[in-house]
Amino acid sequence: MKINSAEFIISNQDVSKCPSNRLPEYAFIGRSNVGKSSLINMLTDFKSLAKTSGRPGKTQLINHFLINKNWYLVDLPGYGYARVSKSSKAKFQKFITKYFEQREQLVCGFVLVDVRHEPQKIDLEFMEYLGESGIPFSIIFTKADKLKPNALERNVEHYKKVMLDGLWEEIPPYFVTSSTNKAGRDEVLAYIDEINQNMSSDR
Repeated sequence: MKINSAEFIISNQDVSKCPSNRLPEYAFIGRSNVGKSSLINMLTDFKSLAKTSGRPGKTQLINHFLINKNWYLVDLPGYGYARVSKSSKAKFQKFITKYFEQREQLVCGFVLVDVRHEPQKIDLEFMEYLGESGIPFSIIFTKADKLKPNALERNVEHYKKVMLDGLWEEIPPYFVTSSTNKAGRDEVLAYIDEINQNMSSDR
């Protein structure tokens, strides 16, 4: 898929105020220091589409970006280490849940995971929530360039093993990416394109 256009549409905390048209949506979410904004900018090839920050937890709204005028990339607040008050965190965690459970246009969630680290409880619990709620999702391993190839493969396989040893019978689709060298970009975009095409043929 070639990205010809990417434009910011709206930010809000109210799911009912999200765009009313029926275009498919792909939501990106992860812990607040996982490199989500950098990944979004890498995927779209628009360097400042999503605002990056050295301060984790900057995204605190549902952000809709219209891609190629036919699907939405949705940037959701990070969870985990955001430096916000407990009341603020509870507030946006609530509308994240509402988004996933109420947004009929949502086609797939992408859960971002830093491939350098051991599987984190908060990530596993969030994926468990998506699975139990019947919400389709894929995993995006970020920051692959920070590891040597053998260590990268070992960490991914370990992550898969932890999931299979837990509640999962099979691993969701997953992608290994780097915002620095654009690894995984073509694969993620091809996956989205395939889903869009299948949806178009079903109409």
